[in-house]
Amino acid sequence: MTYCVAVRLDAGILFASDSRTNAGVDHIASFCKTTTFERANERVIVILSAGNLSVTQSVINILEQHRHADQAKPTIWSVSSLYDVACLVGDALREVQRRDGPYLQQGNIDASASLLVGGQIRGEDPRLFNIYPQGNFIEATAETLYFQLGEGKYGKPVLDRVVTSATNPLDAVKCVLVSFDSTIRSNISVGLPIDLTWYPRDSLRIGIQKRIVEGDPYFSMLRNSWGAGLRRVFGELANPDWMG
Repeated sequence: MTYCVAVRLDAGILFASDSRTNAGVDHIASFCKTTTFERANERVIVILSAGNLSVTQSVINILEQHRHADQAKPTIWSVSSLYDVACLVGDALREVQRRDGPYLQQGNIDASASLLVGGQIRGEDPRLFNIYPQGNFIEATAETLYFQLGEGKYGKPVLDRVVTSATNPLDAVKCVLVSFDSTIRSNISVGLPIDLTWYPRDSLRIGIQKRIVEGDPYFSMLRNSWGAGLRRVFGELANPDWMG
């Protein structure tokens, strides 16, 4: 399984993904699930992927091959909007599903995959899309600022309580990492490293890319401080007066 989060803020878009893949408790590996396409001062596109690894890798390869394809056909390097990028990603996902899906089903292998696509193309605002396994998608709005893929239930409560469109990027990073810590503690299928990408609005350049590995000093501090803080606040809550 996996856990990916993308948050659209007024200041830009924050992307984060874990890197654990597993086919049972005795077969665990790490693969980067974040892919960036950047042409400085013109476009930045970030894709997070979850689901069947062979399917998502094939989707990314199809998008990469478009760079060298017939220039008359639309590619992620030539289209003029993130909506068109989302359409291309959905089309690539359907293409792989048509090609590989029947064979995977014969082996009782789940061929589903989903992706988050966000960034900015010169001439429009930053945008963020959630691509479903069927290739259709929805876009983040002022009411729905973030999307999750994979094991989202453990990390969702802190995002709902903290993140708004006006949230400072530093606070957003803290919140997203706490969301990951909550998920990692509750689900063995999610684990470090975490790949973090920050895209500042209108910069048309990747701002920060950071890989957080086991033993990272900041993440360790955040994990310990968050746990201690929760226990302290819990201890300060009043007892129910109806318990006698």
